[in-house]
Amino acid sequence: MEDRRTLLLLVLVLFSGLVSSVSANEEEEIEQRTQGEKWFLLRQLHNVVQTDAGSMRMVKGGYRAGSFLHSPMHIGFISMEPNSLFIPQYLDSNLILFVHHGEARVGHIHSSELVERHLKHGDVYTIPAGSAFYLENRLENQRLRIICSIDITSESMGWHAFQSFFIGGGTHPASVLAGFDHNTLATALNVSPEELHTFLTRQTSGPIVHISGSHHKNMWSEFLTQEPHQKLAHLKRIVNFGEEAGPKEEKSTWSLRKFLFNLVNRENVVNHHHHHHKAPSVYNLYKKKPNFKNHYGWSKNVDSSDYSPLEQSGNGVYLVNLSPGSMMAPHVNPSAIEYGVVLKGTGRIQIVYPNGTLAMNARVREGNVFWVPRYFPFCQIASTNDHFEFFGFTTSARRNHQQFLAGKNSLMQSLRGPEFAAAFGIDEKRLNRIANAQHEQVILPASSWDSSQDKASEPERKKRTNFERIVGSLGSDMIMGFD
Repeated sequence: MEDRRTLLLLVLVLFSGLVSSVSANEEEEIEQRTQGEKWFLLRQLHNVVQTDAGSMRMVKGGYRAGSFLHSPMHIGFISMEPNSLFIPQYLDSNLILFVHHGEARVGHIHSSELVERHLKHGDVYTIPAGSAFYLENRLENQRLRIICSIDITSESMGWHAFQSFFIGGGTHPASVLAGFDHNTLATALNVSPEELHTFLTRQTSGPIVHISGSHHKNMWSEFLTQEPHQKLAHLKRIVNFGEEAGPKEEKSTWSLRKFLFNLVNRENVVNHHHHHHKAPSVYNLYKKKPNFKNHYGWSKNVDSSDYSPLEQSGNGVYLVNLSPGSMMAPHVNPSAIEYGVVLKGTGRIQIVYPNGTLAMNARVREGNVFWVPRYFPFCQIASTNDHFEFFGFTTSARRNHQQFLAGKNSLMQSLRGPEFAAAFGIDEKRLNRIANAQHEQVILPASSWDSSQDKASEPERKKRTNFERIVGSLGSDMIMGFD
């Protein structure tokens, strides 16, 4: 009897040890995935601009905390109320705009002239670094939502920020003109110090302002409600437009006087039909024919061969729509870092470290932002109950030849042979059977076992989420090693 009790005790100890070992491995795996989510999911939104007329928020790139990985792009979200204006400014970074919802009018300087374009849902437009621009939501009852990429150039004032230089402004925001000695600026503008003081202090509503008569009056709303001849007279009084520009001014990249003049005198605005300068066009992503399409979804990629203005920024854009349960096959981007913003539905993003361990297996939903370093294997999987649509940017304006790791057109097919079989320690017959099992390519259909995590019960999901939160709260001291 005593021997049976001793044997039972040993079994219990052994079982307890095995459970502890498994739990430790599971905790380590969860900790690794949690760390990966901190690196590859850009969740921390920073307020760049916040007024009652709109906002601009941003998730930052730069070097990821606790990692050597570098993310060279910020992703911005601009939201503007009806009848609002994002006042004239220029940036130290290139800007790519994508209209997610609503319509906009954008104006910016191109070859010393003011170019205006009407943007609608799905339009892509680029604004080079240093080019003065403004955004306007003219609609009476619809908000404007824009997703934008802000690349961190070598000339930016910091790796973790970008800088707006407001041309228009007052006490909030301050115009870049206000930084000059007032006597110097009054002389340069040929106005009195009193008029200069009024000019530089009236704007107090922030960088995004209402231009509708239904809101409180401000410099921009009062100015834009004037008759054209009143606007022109006002500008002549302030910046002496009656004086002819000299040869040096004509040769400059852009003139502040010309910018302000053209802002209100629409007869001088560049349009599509007549001008000797070829101004940038608008590219609608939804009207583009898919680069790939099958029963399980489609994908669209736009590079500089499709839209030449992308060449200056060196970035590309893409749009993917996956049917419920389908996946974008595991693949690698050999020439670009990829950023994605979920537009519709829910799904999962899986990213793999170079040492073959899972870096992240994160559930994402509308509004989430993720990024994938160059060369890192990854895939996107739609949930089983809805389409999964995501838009994004790449850090190359050239055609991105993705290398797929599974599917009919994958490296599994291209490398098939004795060498590849030997690498897996199997014979060629078995390798061929595995390589030929998937008949689809690029976007793959759902399987009975690929959505098990989505099918988990709500209590199970809550339990898993709570446990991951507890593990994540332990800190971020662990740095992944690449063997």
